[in-house]
Amino acid sequence: MFTGIIAAEGSISKIEPRNGDWKVTIHTGKLDMSDVALGDSIAANGICLTAIEFGRDYYVADVSGETLSVTTAAEWQSGTPVNLEKALRLQDRLGGHLVSGHVDGVGRVKSIAQDARSWRYQIEAPLGICKYIAAKGSICINGISLTVNKVEGCVFDVNIVPHTRQETTIKHFQVGTKVNLEVDLLARYLERMLHAPSQEQPTTNITEQFLAENGFK
Repeated sequence: MFTGIIAAEGSISKIEPRNGDWKVTIHTGKLDMSDVALGDSIAANGICLTAIEFGRDYYVADVSGETLSVTTAAEWQSGTPVNLEKALRLQDRLGGHLVSGHVDGVGRVKSIAQDARSWRYQIEAPLGICKYIAAKGSICINGISLTVNKVEGCVFDVNIVPHTRQETTIKHFQVGTKVNLEVDLLARYLERMLHAPSQEQPTTNITEQFLAENGFK
């Protein structure tokens, strides 16, 4: 699990194709690697990756064929900037929102406009995840926890303050840039509970009469 609060901007250092998937080396920039252990999760542009090798300023991860097919990782090249975040610890502050590092779809930057000292980015989401995006709800874009300002169909707006723009890869976005999107976890689970087939719904013997007889009125 992650929070969507980016700790550092890194970059893709090396890509090694391996029979349909990739082995990737990521330069970690100013990310503190002193407490990283083999097998730890480090998200790159919102994609949860497992460190199979690491050093003071890099880590190596396998990127599966599935990940390459459903995220922007397939477009990575040597030098591509990436947002980095180490996995959440239980004692950490939850400054953003709960993020799994499992990308739901790839969106596209539709427009960019300055708004006072901030920047307003308009993102078009793929049709399959539009229903999960709500005004004033949370959305994760390339690993960054952001608040949705407005939604019209599959297009939504986010406001980027100067600090976020400076410290993340958002400053590199242009109209047409593809981005990884992860919707709020609660929205996905709520839909599953509401629309699960009847045979999957839990059964119970609790009735209104039972509750009344046991003091619940």
